Amino acid sequence: MYHLIKNQGRARRGEIITPHGTIQTPAFMNVATCGAIKGAVSALDLKELRCQVQLCNTYHLHLRPGDENVKKLGGLHEFTRWDGPILTDSGGFQVFSLAKLRNIKEEGVTFASHIDGHRIFMGPEESMTIQSNLGSTIAMAFDECIENPAEYDYTKRSCDRTYRWLCRCKNKMRELNSLETTINKKQMLFGINQGSTYDDLRIEHMKRIRELDLDGYAVGGLAVGESAEEMYHILDVVGEHMPEDKPRYLMGVGTPVNILEAVYRGIDMFDCVMPTRNARHANVFTWSGRRNMNNEKYSLDTEPLDNECDCPVCRNFTRAYIRHLFKSGEMLAMRLCVMHNVYFYNTLLMRIREALDEDRYEQFYLHYRDILDKRI
Repeated sequence: MYHLIKNQGRARRGEIITPHGTIQTPAFMNVATCGAIKGAVSALDLKELRCQVQLCNTYHLHLRPGDENVKKLGGLHEFTRWDGPILTDSGGFQVFSLAKLRNIKEEGVTFASHIDGHRIFMGPEESMTIQSNLGSTIAMAFDECIENPAEYDYTKRSCDRTYRWLCRCKNKMRELNSLETTINKKQMLFGINQGSTYDDLRIEHMKRIRELDLDGYAVGGLAVGESAEEMYHILDVVGEHMPEDKPRYLMGVGTPVNILEAVYRGIDMFDCVMPTRNARHANVFTWSGRRNMNNEKYSLDTEPLDNECDCPVCRNFTRAYIRHLFKSGEMLAMRLCVMHNVYFYNTLLMRIREALDEDRYEQFYLHYRDILDKRI
């Protein structure tokens, strides 16, 4: 259930009440693709890093260790030791981005595993069953994610198919949630808006899926090739047609500035691999901009990664030490920078919520949008 606490312009301050706890929004969901944050960070670390939601990947967990095995082990919460909300994506994006060979039909998609090439079939019912086995808090509907730019007629046919698949997802989830053996009988379902960069297709698709009265709605198919300006335009266009009383999730986004811009346009939830992927390559986010820890200038620098940050890393380690760890090939370098970036992103969303609570988001947005993506 979503509770809208207040608006400031189009920006929204709210909370999502789930079977595994309440999510304060706007919120960032930390990507734990295979059940762990890449960079040697466990579920036990995440509480200290201000994490609210863990996002796990249906496609990858279906391949390894197998969703039925996860169910036998008590579901993702028991398996990973994370006791807060977990969102599982449907596997659709990975099917369309990782599988070199795939065959899309009305029933679903047959594709080759990126691990060993064996053939797999996944459709709406299969995706819902896998996510039910995983026992996540929020399941995403199975959709077709197409690349941008996309041809108009194909995009229209894809939107129609995604809508039909969404109806099947809803029916299958209702069935699964009624079974005695289901781990989470209150699993929530979010639908996904598609339509590439075509305003009319986006609006038409959003109007159709909102009639299904789902637990939340995502904007998918962005951050896959279009410009930031095109993405913001789509959010402007679609936002007017999204239900006020349901959470709004922008999938796979993004930079700190992307998040500031999307919150300004009414988005509640985000996920992205950027904080962890960048960290593993020695790039850290700070309140003054982005910092590359491989730079020679940090070799004798005894300051923390960010003087404005109070994360466990900034409280205890210097830039010089972290640069030395990267140059020495030590795994600890990645772990420390991942911890810092995860904390930074979660703190960014916390400060956004505080700014909304205090009716000063406009000032916060205008101040930081020109700073946070700047290279130091």
